[in-house]
Amino acid sequence: MRAGLQTHMKVGLAFASSIGIDGDSALEICRRAEGVGFESVWGGEHVVMPDSIASKYPYSPDGKVPAEPDTPIPDPLIWLAFVAAAAPTVKLGTCILIVPQRNPLVLAKELATLDRLTGGRVELGLGVGWLKEEFEALGVAWERRGARNDEYIAAMKALWAGPHAEFHGEFVDFEPVTCSPRPVNGTIPVLVGGDTNAAIQRAARIADGYFPGEGDAERLSALIARVRQGAEAHGRDPDSIEINAIFGAQMADPEAGVEQMRSLGVGRMMVPAFFFAGPGGLDRLCEFGERILPVTRG
Repeated sequence: MRAGLQTHMKVGLAFASSIGIDGDSALEICRRAEGVGFESVWGGEHVVMPDSIASKYPYSPDGKVPAEPDTPIPDPLIWLAFVAAAAPTVKLGTCILIVPQRNPLVLAKELATLDRLTGGRVELGLGVGWLKEEFEALGVAWERRGARNDEYIAAMKALWAGPHAEFHGEFVDFEPVTCSPRPVNGTIPVLVGGDTNAAIQRAARIADGYFPGEGDAERLSALIARVRQGAEAHGRDPDSIEINAIFGAQMADPEAGVEQMRSLGVGRMMVPAFFFAGPGGLDRLCEFGERILPVTRG
């Protein structure tokens, strides 16, 4: 068995907030997911979708985002807070939150509050953003957003670590303050999303988990190898970085897809909720869970 190989894989319902866009459907999709054994539910984010987009979306062949201007994209933290009590055992994650667009002290409070209320179930999947026009609309600098992101994470971890925290950096600077409540376990797991070299290096340095957008098995394997090599270069145990991978093309043959993910050392399969949108979608979700989730348990 090679390093990082998983016999038991977790299964998350990715982008669940994008199909559970009203109260009843949001609660029902989470209840059903929990009932058939999904370990986590996830929400993505864009604050706004600009009418004119020149930025290239990195996860489609044509560089176009697969959404219409009015496609609902609920705020993930509010959505997760709403569904948390309806599915009291599932983890609650963001896939992803665009951290450089947010105030880190406010975000630290929001995440810690949600984590405390839910008994330590929150995971922060983050990205630095690809949509320049959105940053411009928000009045947030596009340049050096990666450095801003990393400093924001460090500042939030300082706030979560204990009272009377202070931080002095390029983007964040505060004298001793206390942010309470704090996370149940003293911090919140951080998943770094993205396929770029910067994202790989960020994951190797600071992440508890890595969440690439790549779905092709060969390219995904290469990304995972680079993260593991980067972790070793930073003096970290590569196995301490859990691999989260999109289970997309694998839906054509899910049983074989599970074995493919297992062979790559994936710790959590992220099944896009889009597969379960539309009429009969929740029944398809339950059928998938009942048929495939037992296979993931080894």
